[in-house]
Amino acid sequence: MLIKPIYELLPYTYIVIGGVSVLLLQQQYAIAAAILVYILGARIYNLRSENRRTDIKRKRREGFLPDWLYGYMPFLYILSAALLYRFYPKDSSALFAICLMTFGTYLLLRRSTYRRHKIPVVRV
Repeated sequence: MLIKPIYELLPYTYIVIGGVSVLLLQQQYAIAAAILVYILGARIYNLRSENRRTDIKRKRREGFLPDWLYGYMPFLYILSAALLYRFYPKDSSALFAICLMTFGTYLLLRRSTYRRHKIPVVRV
């Protein structure tokens, strides 16, 4: 059993290790393993996030994307930014990578406001 601070940091650690490894490693199999670690970290984050949602289920809006894809969108933006910067390090692609990274981070921060693991207050 892990202590709570370490347990809470695990998905972020996997995501950071996977992202940094994509940027730094040279071998193709190492980059593939880094992408796998990143995706598994995103999966753990999404599972915990779904468990900690505090908004009422009937008030959620249905979108045109499936739920599994919707949950991965911020992580896909950030991963595509890292891959774009890694494989096409030119001026315009670096700017586009910064935009993708910023938008993915914005989505994660926006979603975190509804995932605080607290019981919503019901007013009668």
